[in-house]
Amino acid sequence: MFYDSHCHLQDERLRPFLPQVLERAAQAGVTRLLCCGSAESDWPDVGNLAQLHPGVRPAFGLHPWYVAAASRAWLDTLRSLLERSPAAVVGEIGLDHALDPATFPAQEAAFLAQVHLAAVLHRPVSVHCRRAYGRLMELLDHHGWPPDGIVLHTYSGGKELVKPLVRRGAFFSFSGAITHDRNIRGCEAVAVVPEDRLLIETDAPDLPAALPPAATVLRDTAGRPLSEPAHLVHVAATVAALRHVTPEEVATLTHTNAQLVLGN
Repeated sequence: MFYDSHCHLQDERLRPFLPQVLERAAQAGVTRLLCCGSAESDWPDVGNLAQLHPGVRPAFGLHPWYVAAASRAWLDTLRSLLERSPAAVVGEIGLDHALDPATFPAQEAAFLAQVHLAAVLHRPVSVHCRRAYGRLMELLDHHGWPPDGIVLHTYSGGKELVKPLVRRGAFFSFSGAITHDRNIRGCEAVAVVPEDRLLIETDAPDLPAALPPAATVLRDTAGRPLSEPAHLVHVAATVAALRHVTPEEVATLTHTNAQLVLGN
C-alpha cells in the first residue's frame, strides 16, 4: 500500500480526469492521499473530495503564492474550517524566496499565524519551502516548531540540512522530482534521511516523474505532462534504488510514517 503524502486533487487540470485518476491510484495500491488546499478558493473543493472519497485526507492552508490575494478574514475562515474538520492537516503553507523579496514579510506573517494555529488545534503541518530553509529554521527556532509534526514537502534543502532538521522533528517528503537524473541534490538527500522520517508524494498534478514509455500520461490543455497519484510507484522505485532497498520496503515504510505524522 502507498500513501501519497502531498497532492492537489482539486486542481482544475485534474478535474476532467478525476474518476480515472482515482481508479488508477487504487489499482496502483495508493490507498491514502493527503489533498492539500492552497487558497481560500480551493478549500471547499478539498473538503468535498475528502467527504466523497474515504481514502482522501484533507489539508487546508494558505500557500505563500496566494498570500497577497487573501481576504482580511482568511485566518478566521481557516480556523473555522479546521475546527469543523478534526482530521484535517494544516497545509500547504510555507516560505518561497523565489518570489519578490517585497513579499517576504507577508509570507512570514501568514506562515507563523498558521503554525500557531496548528499548535493550538494539535495538527501537523505540510510545508512548502523554496530557497528559504535557513530562514524557516531561524523563524521556527525563535517562535517554536509545530509540536504535532512538520512535513517538508518535495524536500529540496540538501543533504547537509537533514540532520539539523531531524533534530527539530521534521519529516521529509520526496516527489517525482527525484526520478530525474539532473536532480542530484534531491537524490543525495533521500539517501540520508532516517527511515522513520521518510515520506513520498506526487504533488499531482505538478512535478511529473520520469515514466516508462507504457505509462499513462495526462496532459493539460497546452500539452504539458501532468502528475497523478498512481505515479507514486515510480517515485517509490527511485527511492528504493537510491537507498538500496526494495520498492515494497519503501511502500511499507513511508505508509507507516505518513500515518504516524499525518493520520490514517
